[in-house]
Amino acid sequence: MAQYRREMLESEMKKLITQGFSQLKDPRLKDKFIDINMVRLSKDKSYLDVYVSSLDEDVDAIIEILNDAKGMFRTLIAKNIKMFKAPEVRFHKDEGIEASIRINKLIEKIEKNEESK
Repeated sequence: MAQYRREMLESEMKKLITQGFSQLKDPRLKDKFIDINMVRLSKDKSYLDVYVSSLDEDVDAIIEILNDAKGMFRTLIAKNIKMFKAPEVRFHKDEGIEASIRINKLIEKIEKNEESK
């Protein structure tokens, strides 16, 4: 499969999953800001890895809730995108934002130490 085709599929699946967040009826997700940072479709198109971040402290709980509802997201993809087999959706915590915050704090700490010397 050509790379541009995979990127188009990933983009469409990201849109569908974002729409699916509004269809979830779980009260634990009410008023939660959930952001999809990256979507990766496996080479054989059998898995869709979705990397999620949130401004809330309980990101792990959000990931658990989304993984419990992954069947709904798979059905949403199957109904809207013509594929031979809909991929299994797996949600993961995106560590990138937390790592960048840690790096910024370390840089600020180094700058303060340099200024005090």
